[in-house]
Amino acid sequence: MENPIKTYTLPDEKGHFEIFGGQYVPETLIPALSELKELYNTLKQDGAFTEELSQILKSYAGRPTPLTYANRISEELGFHVYLKREDLAHTGAHKINNVLGQILLAKRMGKKRIIAETGAGQHGVATATAAAKFGFPCTIYMGTEDIERQKLNVFRMELLGAEVIPVSSGSCTLKDAINEAIRDWVTNVETTYYLIGSVVGPHPYPMIVRDFQSIIGKETKIQFKDIANGDQTPDTIVACVGGGSNAIGIFHTFLSDNVRLVGVEAAGKGLKTGKHAASITKGSFGVLHGSASFILQSEDGQITLPHSISAGLDYPGVGPEHSYLKSIGRVEYASATDDESISAYIWLCEKEGILPALESAHALSFLRSPDNGIHSGENVVICLSGRGDKDAQTVAEFLGRDI
Repeated sequence: MENPIKTYTLPDEKGHFEIFGGQYVPETLIPALSELKELYNTLKQDGAFTEELSQILKSYAGRPTPLTYANRISEELGFHVYLKREDLAHTGAHKINNVLGQILLAKRMGKKRIIAETGAGQHGVATATAAAKFGFPCTIYMGTEDIERQKLNVFRMELLGAEVIPVSSGSCTLKDAINEAIRDWVTNVETTYYLIGSVVGPHPYPMIVRDFQSIIGKETKIQFKDIANGDQTPDTIVACVGGGSNAIGIFHTFLSDNVRLVGVEAAGKGLKTGKHAASITKGSFGVLHGSASFILQSEDGQITLPHSISAGLDYPGVGPEHSYLKSIGRVEYASATDDESISAYIWLCEKEGILPALESAHALSFLRSPDNGIHSGENVVICLSGRGDKDAQTVAEFLGRDI
């Protein structure tokens, strides 16, 4: 890579990654966003806050998560594959990293109630978990389509004391859950903290979520040096991209290094069918849920319905930082279909004894792509963003199996 980023100070003061990002929200939310930004900018320099977060990530979330060498897959492919095991974090995914950081912000702000949105349910489970630990009432908005395909996670949220509110508008998926969460937030902004689950939304959320998730990349950098025979950095890092929090989390630390970074979107039933969720690959510039980014939209600017077998990738937009990194060519973005992801899911199960989330399986499928550009003997890290027991029913139905 000829021109990796040498210094990276984005977003700017107003939350822009050049033309992407910003704050496209009702005026009633601007004071809350300003308060959050000022508090966060202060606390991230506060040793007591960072130590509290570090300790709870260690003692409660189970960090650091391991970097596992996938020896059977590596032997099959002819290059070295390492799995960053976010599936082993408490609640089964990377979402807990960001949730614990934001719940501490809500506590400092004196908020009385937590709301969140969820697609695959992992962010909802993580939010309900943290809310239970810190004694917050918690409301989770979730599309009825996602509720149907993620029944286990819905039950987990309810066991943790959260109220799960079904959303039956639009596509009944993550986009619509976010819409309802924002309506709640506007109505109850003085008492309620909106705990956003990905690097989307108005500034400062994309920055805050990125920073809390960057623990993934920081750990990976240290761990790789320890186990990779003296190499300082991997050749390639691959992560799935829906909103994009796990990908930004592992990419951010390596932006200034000579490392190839690849994000894999959901191609659904195929990019040419229109039934996909590949916002970067097939989207265009627009505004969704408070920020400017690449989104799926019609010629007259109406949001088009996404599709992915993975509930966590079934979203018609992407974080603004991803759009920026695409625009400057620092990160490559590929895509994987439902069929390819199911195949990769089964492949990892059978080869390594690990059930990946269907989201993560999109990244895994890139390893088997004939034009992935990975050479023999290279070192590749996959961000295994979550575990796949939540998706077993979906996979069984796809395969025509009863469980």
